[in-house]
Amino acid sequence: MPRRLAPLTLLAVLLSAPAFAELQPPAGYHAPVGQRDGKAPACSAPPQPYTGELQFTSKYAGSDSARATLNRNAEKNFRKQTEGITRLEKEAGRLITGYMRTGQRERLECAIEWLDHWASADALESEQYNHTGKSMRKWALGSLAGAWLRLKFSESQPLADYPQQSERIEAWFVRLAEHTVREWSDLPLKKINNHSYWAAWSVMAVAVIGDRRDLFDWSVSQFRIAAGQVDDEGFLDNEMRRRQRALAYHNYALPPLAMIAAFAQANGVDLRGENHGALQRLAERVLQGARDPGAFAQRTGSRQDMEELRKKFKYAWLAPYCTLYVCNEQTRELNQEMGPFNSFRLGGEVTQVFGGGG
Repeated sequence: MPRRLAPLTLLAVLLSAPAFAELQPPAGYHAPVGQRDGKAPACSAPPQPYTGELQFTSKYAGSDSARATLNRNAEKNFRKQTEGITRLEKEAGRLITGYMRTGQRERLECAIEWLDHWASADALESEQYNHTGKSMRKWALGSLAGAWLRLKFSESQPLADYPQQSERIEAWFVRLAEHTVREWSDLPLKKINNHSYWAAWSVMAVAVIGDRRDLFDWSVSQFRIAAGQVDDEGFLDNEMRRRQRALAYHNYALPPLAMIAAFAQANGVDLRGENHGALQRLAERVLQGARDPGAFAQRTGSRQDMEELRKKFKYAWLAPYCTLYVCNEQTRELNQEMGPFNSFRLGGEVTQVFGGGG
């Protein structure tokens, strides 16, 4: 029978146990703000905060179960419905990237003004949503929080002069992350795909911003579910259902997973071994597929649509990935050839943050 500790002894053990350290991003997020001569552009008015119901048209409206045939009219409606959200994502990210490059305070103040305007309006917080709406919420959160990380953790401390605005913006991020956790938890495995991975990335970014261990743990748990979905050959069954877009969606699954793994690693949680190296197996399958999509065509019965794979920014996951693994020469060359990567969905200049990878 195990020996029980006396109450005072147990208390002493608990008091001597190390507390969790504050959550941190990977080291590159601590980089100082750059300095460059020149005049910043004028700050334009921010888009109107979106406070309506998150009910948006799917770009694949009318498609079959594969959800792989783009509906041009539906896409046009979707773009119109979400143009303010997308503008905030892209422009706020550009302002923060521009500030980190130049040190021009006008860019910083403009970004803060835009984000505070939306935070103060409780934007994107509607409880009425469809699948496309909750997807837009987590995409926007990942983009904005991912960019904010560079301001939050830079050794230059650019947010020190804006405590009230920063507090409102970060509280808004936390509320959106809590929405995201509720909306993307406890899904049946057949419904867990790249959307869940992107949700987990957005929550990871906020977890580190707000030092929320519960959000960090949720993101890690979603990564582990994702890793468990990677089969022995590196395929994701739920992405194979996208038929001619299966390879593109495998590639699209990698950026959030690589970012989560990099952030977990920075906080002492090594996810590389999950499901016998699932992340590396998935990455290698995608890279092989980009060179020769035959295996995807054979498994899906559909010739693969390679349009997305020709866009360089679609390989932005290589920047964090090649800090997690010793990438081979061919992958390092691809990383150099396709980069430097700037992906607004990942918060901007990932190559700058991760130092180009290994």
